[in-house]
Amino acid sequence: MFGVFRRKLVGETSSASIVGRSWRTSRPVASTTATCFASEGEVLLHPRTTGSVRSICHFTQPGATVDLRPLREVMTSLQPCISMQMQSRMFSSDSGDLVDAVVPFMGESISDGTLATFLKKPGDRVEIDEPIAQVETDKVTIDVASPEAGIIQEFVAKEGDTVEPGTKVAIISKSAEGAAAPPKSASTEAVSQPPPPTAEKVEEKPKPKVETSPVIEKPKPASPPPPKTSASEPQLPPKDRERRVPMTRLRKRVATRLKDSQNTFALLTTFNEVDMTNLMKLRSEYKDAFLEKHGVKLGLMSGFVKAAVSGLQNQPIINAVIDGDDIIYRDYIDISIAVGTPKGLVVPVIRNAEKMNFAEIEKEINTLAKKANNGTISIDEMAGGSFTISNGGVYGSLLSTPIINPPQSAILGMHSIVNRPMVVGGNIVPRPMMYIALTYDHRLIDGREAVFFLRRIKDVVEDPRRLLLDI
Repeated sequence: MFGVFRRKLVGETSSASIVGRSWRTSRPVASTTATCFASEGEVLLHPRTTGSVRSICHFTQPGATVDLRPLREVMTSLQPCISMQMQSRMFSSDSGDLVDAVVPFMGESISDGTLATFLKKPGDRVEIDEPIAQVETDKVTIDVASPEAGIIQEFVAKEGDTVEPGTKVAIISKSAEGAAAPPKSASTEAVSQPPPPTAEKVEEKPKPKVETSPVIEKPKPASPPPPKTSASEPQLPPKDRERRVPMTRLRKRVATRLKDSQNTFALLTTFNEVDMTNLMKLRSEYKDAFLEKHGVKLGLMSGFVKAAVSGLQNQPIINAVIDGDDIIYRDYIDISIAVGTPKGLVVPVIRNAEKMNFAEIEKEINTLAKKANNGTISIDEMAGGSFTISNGGVYGSLLSTPIINPPQSAILGMHSIVNRPMVVGGNIVPRPMMYIALTYDHRLIDGREAVFFLRRIKDVVEDPRRLLLDI
């Protein structure tokens, strides 16, 4: 028996019919449309609504009165169960075998990012919290991790797409059965396809030969020579020898900040030179004992950080910044260290550098540099900073004019160490010399303070004993 079962709210009475049979009930009921299947005294009601539940009611004879109250009670009791099940499976599909890998929270100041690359392929096995893709933002690169262990079924997003936190990136199957089958190879498809039917050979009768007179071709006129270009016309390279590559979000962010720095600050750079003899001698004598005790190598960077801290304490205006019509003096010293990575320039921050010794500074620099090169550095580790040190000498730079990192007011540039003839005690001797540069905001910092600051850097580096005596 098959029919359509329909009930409508009609105030105090309602009507129902099953294939021409009708009856009345004396209580109002909710409006519902259902398909009714019956066999041997049983009717299966299947409401045509999303998230429906199948319920069964019984009657004894065709045309008998049906009690609708149990159906309403069953539907009411099952609805909370359905909602609870959906809330507990936030990333699951209906089968419970598939989970979604989504973009994680990227920070308060970051609203979106670019899906840079996939670290896995469809069909690969992944473990829980294993990175499967990388999202590039204006500041850092964030990993998209797998929420469950399983097999990647498919990627929903594409490389280069702009994604936000919560955007679905991939679908992962907890079991191997839900994984997508690998695509068939071209050779397999060629074997599976039946060969095309062979065309019947049609015997063609030879056509009679027709004697034709030879045609004499006229000589073609010589093509004119190409026009000669004048010496003044530029010779542009062909387009096929050029490549157009979109800028990464990090590179666009760096370009914007550096250009804003030039447009906002009154940039001025002053220079000096430093004799590195004593600092290099100090490192050479104590590098083994330093490594044995602290577990980190003694470098030159920690000496310049300590010298910068001393200079900022003597000239606090270098550590200040303009904010509207006010000047903000910072009573702390957070040194930003510029680190060049394959993806762009980042500036992790050494917090409270004035409270650190040489060993603590070297450990912090090594930790931040490793994170920056691996792409695992966080936004909090790059936020803030009151002064920046940029060491272009590691790349062989002899002299440069660094650009201020907003919202700071000055930046110190280090350069390569070169042996040059210097006059010491009336004699010309070779010395390992380094040029140092200080770029500062001339709106806030006068030349007097800038020169005194740079001179303090020179004095401390050339004679590190000044740090012990505080002179």
